[in-house]
Amino acid sequence: MWQTLSDNLPHCTAFLNSCATVLLVLALVKIRQGRRVAHRNLMFAALATSALFLALYLLHKVALYQVTGEFNKRFPTDPEIAPAAARLVYFAILGTHLVLAITVPFFALRAVYLGVKDRVADHKRLVRYAYPIWMYVSVTGVLVYLLLYQLYPAS
Repeated sequence: MWQTLSDNLPHCTAFLNSCATVLLVLALVKIRQGRRVAHRNLMFAALATSALFLALYLLHKVALYQVTGEFNKRFPTDPEIAPAAARLVYFAILGTHLVLAITVPFFALRAVYLGVKDRVADHKRLVRYAYPIWMYVSVTGVLVYLLLYQLYPAS
């Protein structure tokens, strides 16, 4: 069971990140069209998708630890598998992704609260920063997956 989860959950979480990205873009389009209800529904869908992502991401960490004794898959160090430039790009993306990802749940929940309470000015002020961060984290999450599991998988 752990091996199956360890092998397959990264694909699921990358898919969920991709879905969250699409939902976030659609939500932005809807609010710019003045369609608040559609915006709200899409943002709730993005929040639910991201929450499911987080649960499966943490489950993957447990599964990977059960299989390998480590919580993280290592980026290849062999230049035959991944050139040094790819390693540098990977860690640059991963570093910024991790730092910003920590903030997303707090920003997202606060933004939802402000939106639900119809505190539009406060909501807009927060999402001016929170939305680009959430988008960046969603997109870079997929990039990290592509680099680690598709482009440069360790043998």
